[in-house]
Amino acid sequence: MLSMVILGVFLSLLILLTVCGNVLVCLAVCATRRLRCLTNCFIVSLAITDLLLGMLVLPFSALLQLSNWPLGPTICNIYISLDVMLCTASILTLLAISLDRYLAVTAPLRYSSLVLPRRVALAMALVWAVSLAVSFLPIHLGWNTVDGSVQNRDQGDNKTECNFELNPSYAVVDASLTFYLPLLIMCWTYHRILRIARAQARRIIHARPSLNNNNSPSSAPRHLTSVTAVALREHKATVTLAAVIGVFVVCWLPYFTLFTIMGLKEQNYPAAYPVIRQGEGPAIIPNAFMTGGGKVCGGEVALLCGHTSSCRAGPGETGMMMMLQEVSSGTATPSPQHSNRATVANGNDRSC
Repeated sequence: MLSMVILGVFLSLLILLTVCGNVLVCLAVCATRRLRCLTNCFIVSLAITDLLLGMLVLPFSALLQLSNWPLGPTICNIYISLDVMLCTASILTLLAISLDRYLAVTAPLRYSSLVLPRRVALAMALVWAVSLAVSFLPIHLGWNTVDGSVQNRDQGDNKTECNFELNPSYAVVDASLTFYLPLLIMCWTYHRILRIARAQARRIIHARPSLNNNNSPSSAPRHLTSVTAVALREHKATVTLAAVIGVFVVCWLPYFTLFTIMGLKEQNYPAAYPVIRQGEGPAIIPNAFMTGGGKVCGGEVALLCGHTSSCRAGPGETGMMMMLQEVSSGTATPSPQHSNRATVANGNDRSC
């Protein structure tokens, strides 16, 4: 009895943390003019998705952890459909964010012309269309079951179980579209971002000695400090990106592995299990090194500020974007003028 009380308190705190954290993210974007940019549309979408998850799904998951299902098969199927839809939307939004960051780093000079409002709206509409297509539609038409019937309705309204029935086709298609493929794309994009970030940091460090030869000896300590700051920033960015991928894999790989195996074996997936994977907390995404306008924010955990037309850049943004464009395209080492402007961007950009 005591263990059930402790579990109930823990699950309640988890739900409260998820709801409050994502509400704070939405309020931060709405209340801060500087955060109202296109990239943060993905952040707000992710926060709203996880907020709905905390309000509409987690309470029922906690109920299943503590007792039998008391609400009948219809509510059970709606609950499972919401669970699949919102979790899918959350994962695909993370994928959209990774693609947005990839464009921001690999094509900073063309980012404003590539990431347009209509394209962001189209991306979010596609996220929700795919999420609906793998949740409400197949579950309420019986496409996910072995015999083609709608799940959880064989024992009438008095049924006390709430199971997610699976067949091999649905399990493989759903897991591939909503986890394995997004995971591969995210790993590739973040790997590319890390390579470009490291190359950019090395070029800044290598360019500083030649610049320092033209300066007075008194500037040496400042030069060493700035080079150290670049190296530390690059290290922090590496750790942040590794944490992003690591947490994503740790939270979702066990679930989708079991999901796929049980689907291949044509076994039911107990709906009580997902409570473990749904405590995602606030939707605050590491901006991982560089934000959309070519700004360097050091890898701290923060909201992204991405679209240069609506999020104002620091004074050295132009030089930094040119330098990033050269690094991403593999061209020659940037000129001292570009390196000087990049130094200003590193040291004075307070917009993130």
